[in-house]
Amino acid sequence: MNAAVLHAPRALSVETTGAPSRAAGDVVVRVRAAGLCGTDYRIWTGERSVAYPRVMGHEFVGLIEALGDGVTDLARGDRVVIEPNYSCGRCALCREGNRNLCFSRTAIGIDVDGGFAELVSVPARCCWKIPDGVDDFLALLTEPLAVVVRAVARGEPAAGKTAAVLGAGSLGLLALQVLRARGVRVLVVARTPTRLPMASDLGAEVVHVAATEPLEQVARRFSGREGVDIVIETAGTPEAVTSALELVRPGGRVVLTGLPHDPTPVAFFSVVRREVTILGSMIYQDEFGEALRLVASGQVRTAPLVTHRFPLARIADAFVAHRDPAAVKVALTI
Repeated sequence: MNAAVLHAPRALSVETTGAPSRAAGDVVVRVRAAGLCGTDYRIWTGERSVAYPRVMGHEFVGLIEALGDGVTDLARGDRVVIEPNYSCGRCALCREGNRNLCFSRTAIGIDVDGGFAELVSVPARCCWKIPDGVDDFLALLTEPLAVVVRAVARGEPAAGKTAAVLGAGSLGLLALQVLRARGVRVLVVARTPTRLPMASDLGAEVVHVAATEPLEQVARRFSGREGVDIVIETAGTPEAVTSALELVRPGGRVVLTGLPHDPTPVAFFSVVRREVTILGSMIYQDEFGEALRLVASGQVRTAPLVTHRFPLARIADAFVAHRDPAAVKVALTI
């Protein structure tokens, strides 16, 4: 089979490799499409270390090709989307329901080989059947959608509330739609105007370029009070965390999901004085089913977000396109 194998930072080549083996409880998936995200890019550059050689790719859909012993709820030919993170199931965190925080969690495409290949072996429990009528490319963003379904829920949305989404990448544009599906009015704030027209098309009531006006003023004008009720941060930068605290009202909630890697100064006097709740949101627990439901119902539109498609043989071009400001989600067809 063909697979894109990373041998060292930026040393990525499409090669002929052996077919994956499968253990009891595993299935072999014939990959049809895979998404490229910021984590893949950081692995490719070496910013995030992995064991080499590694086949990346944790956002992917495909067909069940073969079943391991003990797999009874899937069949050959089933179309599936992969939930790429699975926990140990034994530690205290797992037993209490916090499997997304498991220290022994395995991430497909990061800790083990993933979907930038024609075939991949995964645990059967990671496979979700794609509903009839949902195209492969519509289901492709189920994984990042599950991330923001959880993040939005942690913000405690309700009809009539106001929210700001920081960042207009794939996570931000998905979070916007989940909030709208919950009846929330949404302001989208981004560093540049490039993706803001898409945010408007997907339901943002107001869009704003961050540096053009103090965010406190923007939030007050939008909400009609001291700030917005909920802020969903998806940009993953220290500046975005600061912006979130400028947008939120006293007593409001800030949900951080963008994984800022650099030190982030926070004015905690303001947090305490205004009783702002700051929450982290890490991947997902049981949100995959809801993410698929939102796609199948049309409440979340994923098709506009897949802006670039490349065959596996052109994966190098896909990594270049990922850095294009106009790109939202770059996909590989396999």
